[in-house]
Amino acid sequence: MITVRDVRKTFPARNGNAATLALQDVNLAIGTDEFVSIVGPSGCGKTTLLRMIAGLALPDAGVLEIDGLPVTGPGPDRAVVFQQFALLPWATVADNIAFGLELRGMARAERLAAADGLIHAMGLRGFERHYPRQLSGGMQQRVGLARALAVNPAILLMDEPFASVDAQTRRTLQDDLLKLAERSRKTIVFVTHDIDEAVRLADRVMLMSPRPGRIVESLTVPLPRPRPDDLDLAPEAIRLKAYLWQQLRGMQQAPPPASLP
Repeated sequence: MITVRDVRKTFPARNGNAATLALQDVNLAIGTDEFVSIVGPSGCGKTTLLRMIAGLALPDAGVLEIDGLPVTGPGPDRAVVFQQFALLPWATVADNIAFGLELRGMARAERLAAADGLIHAMGLRGFERHYPRQLSGGMQQRVGLARALAVNPAILLMDEPFASVDAQTRRTLQDDLLKLAERSRKTIVFVTHDIDEAVRLADRVMLMSPRPGRIVESLTVPLPRPRPDDLDLAPEAIRLKAYLWQQLRGMQQAPPPASLP
């Protein structure tokens, strides 16, 4: 269980600019094995919130806990997949996937054996000895996802992971992630600007306000799992996406908040 209660985050003044209040009064609870998407206008603090759950940044005030324990930094229970693939350019696919296990001190033969199963699961068979520069963007992101899964985290945190690939590859990666979610039942927190993607993937969609960001609404996605092939035509999905777009459009038309003095 991820618990965020009354969280606030301010970025200090720099280069003559005023301090920025990024998040204020953020409250949410994410259950074990739940898939949650977070959407909101640009600059509302989605990535900042994800980084705090990851332990890569800490709140200025409020409570941020996982299973009742405060988040004080990164931990083995969490793994992050970023928009940028961040692969090691000098390492092969197999060694990139096994990198986190190497950091944990696992013997090479054992970690490569663990990576081999993920190579098969992620459709990377035959590319084990390739380097990132030899892979397409979609394949690079598969390697990044496999690397995160190799350490077997309870919580998978994903920040716009499919934003930099083409539409066809994005849909394939979404399908791969849906299958993974069904198979592994991990807790997944997924930040995206894409309303279609948020509804297609998640159990719930969290809607954030403009900066200072906060959760203004939690919307259950009323669709069964596994998700139907004609999901985009489902009336429930169409209504939910139209509602989310209406809310976001209204937010974008509102004047931006002032910075802190």
